Amino acid sequence: MIIIGEKINATNKRVSEAIVNKDAALIQELALQQAEAGANYIDVNAGTGQGAEQEIASLKWAIDTVQSVTDLPLCLDSSDPQALLAAMAHYQCSKAMINSVNAEPGKLEPLGRLAAERQAPLVALVMGERGIPGSVEERLSAADLIVTHLTRLGVREDQLFFDTLLLPISVDTGQGLVTLKTIQQLKSRYPSANTVIGLSNVSFGLPNRSIVNQAFLLMAISAGLDAAILDPLDAKVMNFVRVADMLTGKDPACKGFIRAHRKGLLV
Repeated sequence: MIIIGEKINATNKRVSEAIVNKDAALIQELALQQAEAGANYIDVNAGTGQGAEQEIASLKWAIDTVQSVTDLPLCLDSSDPQALLAAMAHYQCSKAMINSVNAEPGKLEPLGRLAAERQAPLVALVMGERGIPGSVEERLSAADLIVTHLTRLGVREDQLFFDTLLLPISVDTGQGLVTLKTIQQLKSRYPSANTVIGLSNVSFGLPNRSIVNQAFLLMAISAGLDAAILDPLDAKVMNFVRVADMLTGKDPACKGFIRAHRKGLLV
């Protein structure tokens, strides 16, 4: 499974302060820790609420800061298409991931063209202008619009990472099943496309969050999940990633699991 490290995100107060104060040491430490823990991508979100121009400047600074300590590809994360366009122009890595678009044409058009040009993976939220849909059917309809629009622009289906919009169970206990069914339906409808979730969303507002995350991760992988934005420093969650890869045939001859055991990574 593809692991996108979530730790460098300005919604975290400590990270936000580091970005505003240009505390490179903290950002570099988080990048290195996630790389060493097994992340495939490092998510970088620099939206500190200081305006569009400042977000662009902060994203560029964060890109350079992370790149100075690791060559892992970045997942550039913003709700502002202009910030993502500027960040992608600054960051020329061929494996960069764009996070994110949704079914709104104003976002699909510029970022779809960029993804097609750069052959970049593109995270697509299965929602439109009306916000997060409550049902599986509405989310699938948003995915259909996204695929129709992006394939016209030259984006391949296998470049797409559908974010199935995992919501906190503490707010609506039915949303876990909605997410799982959305993953299953998307994998059936678009077998070449990928699915992704922000794992920590599921446990927001609950005690013992790691247990909830671990359980839901296994359920989502069984439903067909391909990638997750998560905390790779949570060793038990990473255990389940390695075991699930082995049990679903993504770890030939169990080599990855055995290698992790020998390195003492299984907690």
